[in-house]
Amino acid sequence: MSNNKIISIQRLGFPWQTSDPFLFCAYHKDDYPAGNGQMGPQASLAARPLGQDFNPQFPWRMYHGRTVPGFPSHPHRGFETVTIAAEGLVDHADSLGAAGRFGNGDVQWMTAGKGVQHSEMFPLLKEDQGNPLELFQIWLNLPKKDKLVEPHFAMLWRDTIPVFEHEDEQGKKTKVTVIAGQLDEVQAPDPAPNSWAADPTNQVAIWTISLEPGATWTVPAGTSELNRSLYFYRGADLHMEGTSIPNSSVIKVDASQPLQLQNGAETAHLLFLQGKPIGEPVAQHGPFVMNTDNEIYEAIQDFQRTAFGGWPWPNSDQVHAKERGRFAIHADGREEVK
Repeated sequence: MSNNKIISIQRLGFPWQTSDPFLFCAYHKDDYPAGNGQMGPQASLAARPLGQDFNPQFPWRMYHGRTVPGFPSHPHRGFETVTIAAEGLVDHADSLGAAGRFGNGDVQWMTAGKGVQHSEMFPLLKEDQGNPLELFQIWLNLPKKDKLVEPHFAMLWRDTIPVFEHEDEQGKKTKVTVIAGQLDEVQAPDPAPNSWAADPTNQVAIWTISLEPGATWTVPAGTSELNRSLYFYRGADLHMEGTSIPNSSVIKVDASQPLQLQNGAETAHLLFLQGKPIGEPVAQHGPFVMNTDNEIYEAIQDFQRTAFGGWPWPNSDQVHAKERGRFAIHADGREEVK
């Protein structure tokens, strides 16, 4: 390394590598075609392994969906999901009776806590043009004391998520969307109430960063106990403190030091994850994340016995009426319409 600010550089896999307090990060980029009237793709599915369509060589995937792409009902316990719908739409439904349609810059923050089922489908509403999707799903761990809190879901609508802007000496701009945490005077919306991110001393930050061609920006220093990673997922010729960074890389850095980014000839896009580690044992079995193997066994038993409240929707791959816009209906009946 040319400096001591960069701890490691690794190629991105699937899912993306994360550090405590984060557990998992999946990035989905799909150039879906026009819809077929049933909110699925206007294309043949004959050659696809429906139910397990994850081939990265394809320009788009069905994932676990069979008619509409996405992830039909599945359980979670013991952590949180933060879903950033940068482009395209997501239809949410869950075992609490909550539902929503969000996208094109909206973020959903769901605390699974003691257990919830949810589905995340990608309705292809446009029938006369393509339906591109760009989505991040980040799993944020919960400490032992909060593993079994009541489930909760919240919407961070795009017009409530602040953007930090910087213009360098050459007039080149950097924009940072502050989904969690604080950057200078820019403060993100409140996270879910039982989140590790809800305590500001944990310094959890989730940002998306874009740098114009030729832009320079310095990420401010944090504190030494933090885990801090940047994911360079689109662009070219990016340098960090003089070190050339390959596209499709995760860069773990020393959070206690400022980090200069110098962009090249194309717009650069990065995801930034930071937080104080929880520092507890992690036992994981698929969608359950606890502290011990015995707690995993209990989670499986509880789900088999209760289905975490059952599934109140007619379909496991629930999608909402095509004519609906962006909305959220919470478990208490409160409704938001955008």
